[in-house]
Amino acid sequence: MAFDAPAHGRSTGKTVNVITYKNLINHLYENYGPIYGFIAHSFGGLALCLAAEEWDYDDEIKMALIAPATETKTAANSLFQILNLNDEVQEEFHKIIEEQSGHSTEWFSIVRAAQNIKNQVLFLQDKNDNMTPYSDIEPLIEKNYSNFRFIITEGLGHRRIYRDNKVVKAIIDFL
Repeated sequence: MAFDAPAHGRSTGKTVNVITYKNLINHLYENYGPIYGFIAHSFGGLALCLAAEEWDYDDEIKMALIAPATETKTAANSLFQILNLNDEVQEEFHKIIEEQSGHSTEWFSIVRAAQNIKNQVLFLQDKNDNMTPYSDIEPLIEKNYSNFRFIITEGLGHRRIYRDNKVVKAIIDFL
């Protein structure tokens, strides 16, 4: 089964947030399962991790994360820099996230969620990814969770990584 996230590809909608995306994944999991293999890229990787931390343990479920959006705080800070937003606007941004979700921006983190994910995870990341930086996953690598396996590439960036034959083979072998 493959799907476009809300407001992506051919799906309907004009906006998406990680909560909506997570809820869609949980809906698919609960209503069309069992699902034993997941492949997610970028923003979808974060949404999948937030969904998976709510699931009961099932050692048959495997998740391949390709250059996932690991830290929302990093993405927000990049946006602030690009748009040259002042501190007051940044504070309001974080306030709105907390008011609408009940969680701080920092909560939307794969590093945080990983402690609650019991499935097998293959995490693929390129050192030269300028969208989801390698530095964001270093704390996760240091935690050395037994259910997380990392494949680090160099020179593939954020999008070429999922087109690379060695990466595709690693995901197929993992699943």
